[in-house]
Amino acid sequence: MKAPRRKSFSAIDLFCGCGGLSLGLLRAGFNVVAAIDNDDLSIETYRQNHRNTYLIEKDIRSVNPRILMNKLNMEPGDLDLLAGCPPCQGFSTLRTLNGGRTIIEPMNEHVFQFIRFVQIFLPKTIMMENVPGLLYDARMKKIKKALDKLGYESEADVFDAAKYGVPQRRLRMIMIGFRRGYPSFAPPVRRKRTVAEAIRNLPAPGISGDPAHDYSVRRAAHVMSLIRRIPQDGGSRTALPNREQLRCHQEFDGFKDVYGRMAWNEPAPTITGGCINPSKGRYLHPEEDRAITLREAALLQSFPRKYIFEMSKGRYPAAQLIGNAFPPKFAEHHARSIYRHLDSTSP
Repeated sequence: MKAPRRKSFSAIDLFCGCGGLSLGLLRAGFNVVAAIDNDDLSIETYRQNHRNTYLIEKDIRSVNPRILMNKLNMEPGDLDLLAGCPPCQGFSTLRTLNGGRTIIEPMNEHVFQFIRFVQIFLPKTIMMENVPGLLYDARMKKIKKALDKLGYESEADVFDAAKYGVPQRRLRMIMIGFRRGYPSFAPPVRRKRTVAEAIRNLPAPGISGDPAHDYSVRRAAHVMSLIRRIPQDGGSRTALPNREQLRCHQEFDGFKDVYGRMAWNEPAPTITGGCINPSKGRYLHPEEDRAITLREAALLQSFPRKYIFEMSKGRYPAAQLIGNAFPPKFAEHHARSIYRHLDSTSP
C-alpha cells in the first residue's frame, strides 16, 4: 500500500539573499514559487541552486505585489506562507559599540515592505527572521499592530540556532503569524551539533576540487607567526603573553575573540560576513594554522556541501553572502512547525 501523498504548500521568499531560507522551506515541504532580491551576487548564487523558483531581481520597493500575485495565478488568501529576512544591519548591536544610541538606517524600513506584501497576498501564514534587536525596536509594535488589523495572531521571540541543529551559536529573532489558529514555535532539538561534525572530515584545502575550499591565502609573516602560537582546539590570543601579541592588540583590550580558534566539540561562534578573516572573530581552524574556508563557513551555517556560491567577485563578497544567510536547518525546523499547522487546518 502506497503512503499518502504529502500535501504541497506554496511559499514566497522576500529578500532571499543566497537562498538559505528557501532551502529550509524546501526541506520542510514547501514549494517556493517566487523569490525577490536586488543584489546581483545573491541572485546569481540563488539562481544556480534554485532553478525552479520564479526569481525577481529588483529592489523590493519597486515590485508590485498585485502584479506578482497575478503572475502566480493567485488570489488573496491563496498563498500558504510568506517568509523573509529583511535587511537588518541597522538593528545590530555591533553598530552601537562606539557609544552611539540612535542609528538612522534606511534599510530598516524594509521590514515594512514585508507588511506591504502581507496586505496584498493575505497569506495563510507568515514567518520573518531578523536580528534580536528588532524584537525590542519601536518598529515591531507597528508591525504587530498592522498584523492585528489584518487578522493575524502573531508571536515573536529570540532563538539560538545551535538549539535547532545548526553547528553554530547564532541568536536570531523569529516572528510567525497565522490567520487561523494561534502560532507556536518549533521545539529545540535534543542535541547540539559541533564544529567537528560539520567540517572535520573535509579534505585539506587545495585538493578538494571545490572553489569555495581550495583558494590560497597570503598573510603577513608577523600575522602567521601569531596564528601558529594560538593554542589548538579553542585557544585564544589571550593565552599568549602581551609581548607576543600584535601591537594593535597590546594597545586595545576589546574583541578578545579575534585570532581565536574554534573548538572541535562545541558549536561555532556566529558566522558573519567576516568569517574567513581571523581578525574579525574566532574564525581560526581548530588545528590548522589558517582561517576557516568559505566551504567550512557554509557548512557551519548548515548549507549542504554541494551548495554553489558565486565567487566571481572574490572570496570576501562570497563570505558576506554566507554570513548574511538564514541558516537552512534553522529555517527548516520553524518551517516544519508551520507546515504541520497548515496540514492540520487545510481541507
